[in-house]
Amino acid sequence: MNTLFGNALEKDEIEKVSEYYQHQDGWTNRLIQGDSHLVMASLLEREGMAGKVQTIYLDPPYGIKYGGNWQIKLNNRDVKDGSDEALTGEPEQIKAFRDTWELGIHSYLSYLRDRLLIAKELLTESGSCFVQISDENVHLVRNLMDEVFGSENFVSMISFKTTSGFESTTIARQGDYLVWYAKNSEQIKFRTLYFEQPIVPGEGNARWIMFPDGTYRGVNSEERDGTKNIPIGARLYKPDNIVSQGSANTSQPFEFKGKTYNPPSKSHWKANYPDGMERLAKSGRLHIAKNSIQYIRYADDFPYQRYGNLWTDTAMGSFTDDKIYVVQTNDKIIQRCLLMTTDPGDLVLDPTCGSGTTAYVAEQWGRRWITIDTSRIALNIAKTRLMTAVFPFYNLYDDESADIRQGFKYKTVPHITLKSLANDEPPATETLYDQPEQDKKKLRVSGPFTVETLQNYEPTTPEELDDEIRVNEEEGAFEEHIKQHLVSAGIKNGTKSEMVVFRSVELLAGEALHAEGFYQSEKGEEKAYFHIGPKFGTVSKKLVSDAIKQCRQKGDASWLVILGFSFESDIEGGSQSTSMGTFQVDKVRIHDDLLQEGLKKKPAKSAASFVTIGETDIALHKEGNTVSVEIRGLDIYDPIQDVVKARNVADLAYWMVDDDYDGSNFVVKQVFFCGGDKSEFDKWRKGLDNLAKDTTKKKVEKTLKIEIDDEAFERLYGHISHPIEVKNKGQKIAVRVISQFGEEIMKVLSVK
Repeated sequence: MNTLFGNALEKDEIEKVSEYYQHQDGWTNRLIQGDSHLVMASLLEREGMAGKVQTIYLDPPYGIKYGGNWQIKLNNRDVKDGSDEALTGEPEQIKAFRDTWELGIHSYLSYLRDRLLIAKELLTESGSCFVQISDENVHLVRNLMDEVFGSENFVSMISFKTTSGFESTTIARQGDYLVWYAKNSEQIKFRTLYFEQPIVPGEGNARWIMFPDGTYRGVNSEERDGTKNIPIGARLYKPDNIVSQGSANTSQPFEFKGKTYNPPSKSHWKANYPDGMERLAKSGRLHIAKNSIQYIRYADDFPYQRYGNLWTDTAMGSFTDDKIYVVQTNDKIIQRCLLMTTDPGDLVLDPTCGSGTTAYVAEQWGRRWITIDTSRIALNIAKTRLMTAVFPFYNLYDDESADIRQGFKYKTVPHITLKSLANDEPPATETLYDQPEQDKKKLRVSGPFTVETLQNYEPTTPEELDDEIRVNEEEGAFEEHIKQHLVSAGIKNGTKSEMVVFRSVELLAGEALHAEGFYQSEKGEEKAYFHIGPKFGTVSKKLVSDAIKQCRQKGDASWLVILGFSFESDIEGGSQSTSMGTFQVDKVRIHDDLLQEGLKKKPAKSAASFVTIGETDIALHKEGNTVSVEIRGLDIYDPIQDVVKARNVADLAYWMVDDDYDGSNFVVKQVFFCGGDKSEFDKWRKGLDNLAKDTTKKKVEKTLKIEIDDEAFERLYGHISHPIEVKNKGQKIAVRVISQFGEEIMKVLSVK
């Protein structure tokens, strides 16, 4: 955990792998869950990061019909905009959605303006900001960016192809836009990117043929359609303009092959006269047209072309690249933006994380990164993507110091121009920033990154104090709403036929116990207390402890129900003992319907219900001086029969282990993808297998500090951890389990 929320992590506690790029001052990249406006403000004010970010990439909601594409499970991206079934249940996302769309385009533009204002302050003087948007609101976004950055700092509006076309009653939309502004256009950092231009006879710079004997002719139809090859030894070229506008001080007659040529009226020769023109003639670079001469530009003088502001090779769909997130952006788009405006070691910020494409691309190209999202689903997808990523190892420019800020060793190509030939100079050298040298014997993985959460404790400003009465009224109405649904819907444990129905529920005035209710069990009538968490917030461990304490003091209930939309990860349920007996403590997830009121097109057929959240069933197996962790599944409490029932491990997306937990910072030492798709590791394993030949196997194992072990790979998709060395008595092992819905459950075990 970094210092964003006052919880610093000692870097020497992280076991580092040797082959990833290390940044200066012990920097670790950051994945942050929370409202992007609050996080960016904290980066600016609390961490003093003004002028530290080189490039910001924003992919906000497009503002189309003011709806939302919400992915509600890690392993399912089949989402339809406007569908009731596709509504998220994450309180952070729903609050952000309501804030963004409450007043339609007006609140949307306010949302964007607030973030752009902070973005400008975070940027370096040479920095750039990209906003990805569709044609629906691109004009409004550009006006807004004119206001924030100044129209003089507009750089470009890039059009890029996305899919084969969105449905429309008129013309299909096949692309989106990048609106690009600089903080200061006079100081902007810009690296020119090129793509290799295929040499096609009859097109571009390949319209004429120069033969070895100096004769030339145009490309014929057979050579143009490919039925006949270009003669061996011949070169393709294009006759190009050799004059520039503006009259020379004196006349410039030039004799070539027995004829005198003059530049047209009010123009002059591009090459310096007469020496430059004579050098072009001697080097065979002059082409005779009817009444003029032209410069011979060979197709292979520089078979590259600069990228413009129209990108047609970026489509992403069922026949191109696979998506892992419902609104995922093609890597190529972000890659070009970063390569044009940053160098290795520069800092990139994406306040709209999504599937983590910006972080993924920044990691690939040796840039530092910070990315933010309100959605737990999005951040867990990004986290999984980064943990399983494998990248080429690009050779550093300065191998000895290993300072990534010096850049990579890039491929360079000569650029022969009229100027260099006329002045008898060596050709210019162009750097291909997207083609660094690779070390094929090395395999690179993601460097360390922290996962941080913005807690829901927000300071109240003097202006907000007047709203306190209104807030209390809203909380009271929310608790009354909860009470009504507890009576009408009861609490389920995940099985259709198993549900607790309450005879009555009454609200209480306590700070930790908010309601009491009575239900019928096999033993007779039982009493339950309820702690009701915030509508838009997280149930904290401290409040749960207070509720348990008060329930213990009362001693007249058999069940304490902790109701909430989200919970701090280390809250555990279970049985609590009192002098009057025992009572069960359970976390109960409030149904999404209570958050989605007003968003659905029609109300649910059944009343909103409450479902118990299972405790992770975890076991420690000791063998000699090592232990291993086994995930057995989820335990769900059934209050009717007063028993705990198991759920399947397939409900889990992945789980992680910190084998020496310090009680504060969870440092991932092992990760397992029990509920994931095994194919996501195919690329990683294939990369290792290809390298694991006799001559390189030892180098690979040294690089990654692992042995290429088939059994270990199988465990990556299992439920038993790798062996953990027991270092001391009472050593704490923390296990964090993530469900397919992004819910996190953490359990801490002590080694005896």
